[in-house]
Amino acid sequence: MITLYDYWRSSASYRVRISLGLANLEWKTVSINLVDDEQKGSAYLARNPQGLVPAIEIDGNVFTQSLAIIEYLDETRGLNLLSSSASARARIRTLAYAIAMDIHPVCNLGPARHAVSQSDGGITMESWMQSFIGPGLAAFEAMLDDGDYCHGTKVSLADICLMPQLYNAHRWGVPLDAMPKIRRVEAHLSSIPAFSAAHPDDVRKT
Repeated sequence: MITLYDYWRSSASYRVRISLGLANLEWKTVSINLVDDEQKGSAYLARNPQGLVPAIEIDGNVFTQSLAIIEYLDETRGLNLLSSSASARARIRTLAYAIAMDIHPVCNLGPARHAVSQSDGGITMESWMQSFIGPGLAAFEAMLDDGDYCHGTKVSLADICLMPQLYNAHRWGVPLDAMPKIRRVEAHLSSIPAFSAAHPDDVRKT
């Protein structure tokens, strides 16, 4: 049995849930409550010294880092999330990394909490998130072609990174009115069962 160490609202965990669903895999979830700092406990740190989610036990291995986990699933379960073309792979990774490596880290709970605590009331969680998510997604919009997916005509790594970030955008009141390409992709991906089943609101209910 695959075991996913997960937090329902974690963007990185959300990405892995989508990928597991796309692979039609069954897994057991162990919830790690980030709000209560369970990720800093000795038992979890023994599994992931970074104290981050997700972590996954699969095929006799323990892996951390969502993109590494997703690429492992891609390679071992034939998800075809990248491309046989080197140029297409580079574009897909460019889009995925624009979110996973540029927007997401600065909006993670640790940096955001620290910024708010050190601002003497000048920064709120909402203002911090809006300052980075809005401009980041505006740039992402400019990088997209027209279509139902971030790249090409099927799900890619870029789509898996985009949807969790859009959940955060809605959560923090980031307007998407000026981003029609992103909204089109979001509407289409929301209709795919692996994406809808991985949504935090559905996961929290289980």
